[in-house]
Amino acid sequence: MRIAYLCNRYPAVSLTFILREVRALRRLGVDVQTFAVRRAFPEHLVSAADREECARTYAVLPPDPGALALAHLSAAVLHPLRYLGTLGLALRLRPRGLRGAVWQGFYFAEAIVIWRECRRRGISHIHAHFANVATDVALLASYFGGGRTGDWSWSFTLHGPVELYDVTRSRLPEKLRRAQFVICISDFARSQAMAFLEHEQWGKLRVVHCGVDPDVFRPVEHSNEAMPARDLHVLSVGRLIDLKGHALLLEAVAVARAEGVQARLTIVGDGSTRPALEARAARLGLVDEVTFAGAVGQDDIAGFYADADIFCLASFAEGVPVVLMEAMAMEIAVIATGIAGIPELVEDGVSGLVVPPGRADRLAAALRTLADDPALRRAMGKAGRAKVLAEFDVAKSAAQLRELFGSSGASSTPSGSAAVESVAAVGIAADLG
Repeated sequence: MRIAYLCNRYPAVSLTFILREVRALRRLGVDVQTFAVRRAFPEHLVSAADREECARTYAVLPPDPGALALAHLSAAVLHPLRYLGTLGLALRLRPRGLRGAVWQGFYFAEAIVIWRECRRRGISHIHAHFANVATDVALLASYFGGGRTGDWSWSFTLHGPVELYDVTRSRLPEKLRRAQFVICISDFARSQAMAFLEHEQWGKLRVVHCGVDPDVFRPVEHSNEAMPARDLHVLSVGRLIDLKGHALLLEAVAVARAEGVQARLTIVGDGSTRPALEARAARLGLVDEVTFAGAVGQDDIAGFYADADIFCLASFAEGVPVVLMEAMAMEIAVIATGIAGIPELVEDGVSGLVVPPGRADRLAAALRTLADDPALRRAMGKAGRAKVLAEFDVAKSAAQLRELFGSSGASSTPSGSAAVESVAAVGIAADLG
């Protein structure tokens, strides 16, 4: 079985879960070849795994003019009507306005490059992550590759919440209808997709969780176990953007400290809001109690979990956060907001505490509850790991994906090599595929 995995930009610090998924599929014998519309940022290659994956990922942008020209010449010569038809489809799917048409033209150009490279490698199924440019490109490349024979297919993973913000501009309903199947990372995500499909198509929406490797994220003896009950090391991991709610978490820590909880906070991650968050921490009198650790690779992240008493995610919008799975797999009690798919992972009062979003007072109360009860923290940690082992193990998720890819006919195909031989026979080019 050979498939293409396509992302907008890959690998990336925030896409570690895709790298894990790809590697888990490869361990099961699936030949996953990775593609990116844009080359990875060098600063995102923070682990050996990132650098290795980047080296084997084919990126369209920045473009190789020769490869771009050859791909389009190949496509136009081999299937001129289909070439024009695919361009027409790209323009029909455009958002309103001239800018939308221009960008769809870019997606068409990129899709033909992906088609040629997949065809050269004998790949006929493309799987994209997120309903963004990657799905536009996958849709168009598959449409051109399959033509009337339909021997190419594509699918994508729907995460949320960003894909659900403006479904008209992202053309999510059209993508849902055209994909062979859609992986939804939660029941919540699936329910949102169901609203855009006829009842007869609901079967193409399949829930497969993102996952973690519980052998990598395993319990350790926490260094802070012997500290006084109300001394607390809180950890939060995530990009420093407004949606992650770090400003609210800082406020909650300040409230908890004012009520006697000696909480200190470590924030792992980087992003555009870091200067504002550092200034807010100073205004709240938390300069000495808050550490901004910056971006951390997978080689080092487990050490941060091992040093924490509690993991807290104050997000306003999420799918099902993989960082929560990592913390739970390491038997750390978690606090999270009750949004989107989070309640499918964290059971309030059992494997963690779930609080309403946007409520610093409720976050502070949850911090106080766990600060006062180390035994409760330990019990929640054990329940959290059991949940991850049962439903969020990346090996189990990969096995589900392999079954889906196999049943869809997503495998290597001889059609590419046969086409090359046919083209060579009529002498159209030295190497079109």
